Amino acid sequence: MKKRITQSELYSEYPHILEHLSGLVKPSVKSTLSHKLIHLVKLRASQINQCGFCQHMHAEEARESDENQSRLDVLSAWRELNCFSFEERTALAWTEALTLIHSSTITEEMYNSVESTFGKEGLIELTSIILQINSWNRISVSLQFQPSI
Repeated sequence: MKKRITQSELYSEYPHILEHLSGLVKPSVKSTLSHKLIHLVKLRASQINQCGFCQHMHAEEARESDENQSRLDVLSAWRELNCFSFEERTALAWTEALTLIHSSTITEEMYNSVESTFGKEGLIELTSIILQINSWNRISVSLQFQPSI
């Protein structure tokens, strides 16, 4: 069996991938999205895509940003629990719709909800973050990256 490309090989031998995917999301001084929200979005997309490497990384980053472990434990059931704010629910619904775009319908109501909650800039920033994590999930799953556990 041929050895797969490792994470460090990908970054060192194909730096343009890291550069281009990192370039999708530019840190903004006036970002409307909190670090906690971004971690929840990345973790939820990674759960949907069954990317263990990214789930491990983003859960750890969320805890480092003072996210409550109890909320991380129930993230996949966010729709039925009231421990997630309106903004988080809106972002998570957008995350699921874009991550599952092959079976989702982006309605006018959903689009308007995201735009009215986060503004046009926030909508674009959130969409870019979701695009970025979905790309990283596909790289990590296909190359079978393993977290250091």
